[in-house]
Amino acid sequence: MKKFKKDVTFIDLFAGIGGFRQALESYGAKCIFSSEKDKFACKSYEANYGDVPSGDITKIKNEEIPKHNILCAGFPCQPFSVSGNQRGFEDSRGTLFFEIARIAEYHKPEILFLENVSNLKKHDDENTLNTMVKVLKDMQYDVYIGLMNASDFNVPQSRKRIYFVCFKNNLNVDTFKFPEPVECTTFLNDILLPDSETSEYIINRPDMQIKDIEITQCQSKPIRIGTINKGGQGDRIYSPVGHAITLSAQGGGAGAKTGAYLVNGKVRKLAPRECALVQGFPKDFKIIVSDNQAYKQFGNSVAVPVLKVIVNKIVELKQLENFTYDCNKK
Repeated sequence: MKKFKKDVTFIDLFAGIGGFRQALESYGAKCIFSSEKDKFACKSYEANYGDVPSGDITKIKNEEIPKHNILCAGFPCQPFSVSGNQRGFEDSRGTLFFEIARIAEYHKPEILFLENVSNLKKHDDENTLNTMVKVLKDMQYDVYIGLMNASDFNVPQSRKRIYFVCFKNNLNVDTFKFPEPVECTTFLNDILLPDSETSEYIINRPDMQIKDIEITQCQSKPIRIGTINKGGQGDRIYSPVGHAITLSAQGGGAGAKTGAYLVNGKVRKLAPRECALVQGFPKDFKIIVSDNQAYKQFGNSVAVPVLKVIVNKIVELKQLENFTYDCNKK
């Protein structure tokens, strides 16, 4: 596997539990700064990487951030999400994009790597996205945008997200392409824990209904097979021979945040460890917080394998083969 040169550095903004860090470090880049204001996410980050993230990025001055080659950020998605209020830039969290712009304008990293919900693409009749792209282009970045579903990249979860990969104009990158979908060989069944480790997540309700259907083959999408109560979001039952629904940091219902699944004759939620695996975190990733906090953290995180295939496309660019990364330049 081709990797970045050993001197390539990155910063991890809105770091959460380090999904971007998992991807970038696997290709040889070095994290030299991280920022996250949620105290529980910071605890998980420290437990897994040995670093304590700096706090609220809005309170960190540009000069307090070291120069870097790559800026990574899965910036808050609630202002643009269909499951949120969709207030966009009217929501204070929506303005955090401009914190990214502030830091990029000052430090001028060669690459920006950003992620958000797919609804950002059509939010406010695309005015929101167009504003972001204009800001990035005005800072002399070539902007590439891809809409990708984790299910298309062998991740057992349907998770559509929009990705920005932006290169400084002087790199002359004019051939970047996002990765093409691959054949799916991984399904929810493949990452489920033994029944002996998941009994506390079983849902016992008298108002559950399972459809009388036979599923003969695995499918790379959620397969709905039943309902709880009226079958609203969080009250739908799925088959484990398909993919998980999108993990969420919020939402209610019996299967809140993970969805409900019929596993070995029992309907249950996913365990936090299964959520980690569904997002592509390694088996030895440390989960040190309560279940509620873990669900929030994995629901807010990124699908690591998707980030990795995008990073691979960046690493393979011919324009970067002889480029010298220098964080000391002005």
